Amino acid sequence: MAELLGAGVLERLEPADRARAQRLALDVLRGLERADRVLDKHVRKNPPLHVRNILRLATVELCSGGDAHGVVNDAVALTAGHKKGQHMKGMVNAVLRKIAADGPVEWAKLRVPRLPKWLRDPLVMAWGGEAVMAMEAAQFAGAPVDITVKDDAAGWAERLGGVVLPTGSVRLAQAGQVSALPGFSDGAWWVQDAAAALPARLLDARPGEAVLDMCAAPGGKTLQMAAAGADVTALDISDSRLERVRENLARTGLKARVVARDALEHQGRYDAILLDAPCSATGTIRRHPDLPHAKDGAEFGGLFELQSAMLDHALTLLKPGGRLVFCTCSLLPDEGECQIEDALGRHPGLVVDRAALDRPGVDPAWITDEGGLRLRPDFWPDLGGMDGFYMAVLRTA
Repeated sequence: MAELLGAGVLERLEPADRARAQRLALDVLRGLERADRVLDKHVRKNPPLHVRNILRLATVELCSGGDAHGVVNDAVALTAGHKKGQHMKGMVNAVLRKIAADGPVEWAKLRVPRLPKWLRDPLVMAWGGEAVMAMEAAQFAGAPVDITVKDDAAGWAERLGGVVLPTGSVRLAQAGQVSALPGFSDGAWWVQDAAAALPARLLDARPGEAVLDMCAAPGGKTLQMAAAGADVTALDISDSRLERVRENLARTGLKARVVARDALEHQGRYDAILLDAPCSATGTIRRHPDLPHAKDGAEFGGLFELQSAMLDHALTLLKPGGRLVFCTCSLLPDEGECQIEDALGRHPGLVVDRAALDRPGVDPAWITDEGGLRLRPDFWPDLGGMDGFYMAVLRTA
């Protein structure tokens, strides 16, 4: 879905309509299991995919309190407007009128949608069934918008109707179209999940330090370190993804050296490195509910090997006594805890800096046996959760 939005599929819509369309698509993906269970009681023969998707959209709207007359009429019009769906508009009308009558009651009785087995099974093995059910509840609830501000978090929270989280990010419960909010065009802040903001906080870049953001796009961590006054190199293999970094730097008035290159081929010497390694992105399911449906886990083995290679190479770029934050937006221990345990075995003299985790808002219960930080979507349940992340601070002799 991120690729579609990046390609501008909603650009022709007004900001309010764009936000509504995006919200509805995300709600359907989160509630897909429930939508299909409600539909299956009223549909005898599975219709073509485009018609079923129209039914899914309408079912989620109807079961979430949408105006029955408007939702049904819009769904029938969408069906009639498709050359292969015109003959099914009567069926769509009949099914949705039944769902408008009894769907909301049926919806409320259904369980929280479960993750697909390819993802659920390894998560249950790692964290247990109860924790995974809590993660599924967090995903179904969706994600508020978090922002990182240059300064005066409390002031911006008050101005935008948000709250300051324990770790310093600002959370907006009802953001709407983000680009229309005060401070966005002025570059006073940028969107960044609270969990994603922690790696740069742990690295603690200082004014004048040579810092490498090793997989920089879309650039939130680059902005954090540039705002701290560091001499930042933003590195990414994709020049097209780096365009987003350039845009964010321009909007915020911050400076960084932007380099498009394979990280494994990059050379240089740095005081500090932040390696947000390519990963399964399973920790972002709250914000990207399409991910469990778009992947099947087949690529995991290659990702594990790439993460190890990138970590090994990053260590060669550190100055003596330098520090490195390794992180992944993953819920899989193979992409976090196991990577650090293996790296410590490969590199004599490499140590985990547990003291670096002593930061505002960091719960000691999140600290793992090997000295990293494990974050999960079910953490902060009363505040709206967070992305799943793993991060560890490493130091060289």
